[in-house]
Amino acid sequence: MRAWTVHRPGSMSGEPLRPHRLPVPEPGPGEVLLRVRACGVCRTDLHIVEGDLELRTPEITPGHEIVGEVVASGSGAVRFAPGDRIGVAWLRGTCGVCAYCRRGRENLCLWSVYTGWDAPGGYAEYALATEAYAYELPDDPAWTDERVAPLLCAGIIGYRALRRAALPPGGRLGVWGFGGSAHLAAQVAIAEGAMVHVFTRSAQARELALGLGAATAQGVFDPAPEPLDSAVIFAPAGEIVPAALSALDRGGTCAVAGIHLSDVPSLDYHRHLFYERNLRSVTSNTRGDGEEFLRLAWRLDLRVATQPYGLDEAARALTDLAEDRVNGAAVLVA
Repeated sequence: MRAWTVHRPGSMSGEPLRPHRLPVPEPGPGEVLLRVRACGVCRTDLHIVEGDLELRTPEITPGHEIVGEVVASGSGAVRFAPGDRIGVAWLRGTCGVCAYCRRGRENLCLWSVYTGWDAPGGYAEYALATEAYAYELPDDPAWTDERVAPLLCAGIIGYRALRRAALPPGGRLGVWGFGGSAHLAAQVAIAEGAMVHVFTRSAQARELALGLGAATAQGVFDPAPEPLDSAVIFAPAGEIVPAALSALDRGGTCAVAGIHLSDVPSLDYHRHLFYERNLRSVTSNTRGDGEEFLRLAWRLDLRVATQPYGLDEAARALTDLAEDRVNGAAVLVA
């Protein structure tokens, strides 16, 4: 099968991602083999390929927003049948027995493993998935493979970040960065009655934000039009943290959505944290987050802005993402 692997992490200009011919894998216990129909291109993939995140598995195949068709099952895998269309996300497995798993916080599991980081992902013609961590997808022609793929990480993580931001009913939300994850989370917030203000350096992204119902869209460091109840930072830039915190009203909460963030500058206690402002991180997601978000996505009929690429164009898709040439979400389609 055709597949991409990380040859040597580094800048996309150094061609760290290489195409290969690999054997089609065999599903193990509790696994299913998928023919990959689409795979979203996530900024986390870029962090892995460029070395911002430590490479856990040599020559790993990235990709963790997979829409696939089941073609075979391993022993004990009985949840799905051949021909079923299912979704595969970032979280691939947890131990189920640590204190975090027992508390229902499997996103913090001490032994969690991830698609496209610990195990090969969807930048390939075939991929394996742990069936207990996969999602059933609707049999609805309106929800094409390309439209669904970004929901499986960008959507789920954005939704968890929105909930971590503790947005009150009818509240005022600031969103920093407006790519694949942010444009989905913003739609959920707007549907729930929030006033959304977007801060991004991309003129195209500002246009997209206003088209989706944002109240305002401005530059990254422009002043907020009004005090904010909540903020979510999707851009992996630590220098945004003080700006977002200073835009919060008393008691406001800022959530940082990414798995990687550059260094945060020094904070001034009075300007950034006093009056019970809160700063929170977001770590992975639970399966419950995924199921809850996908139900919302179907019900709200979320608009998913995508930019399609062929599997042979995976390196170009990541380069475009690195250079902010993707408006919405990039998706590899079969």
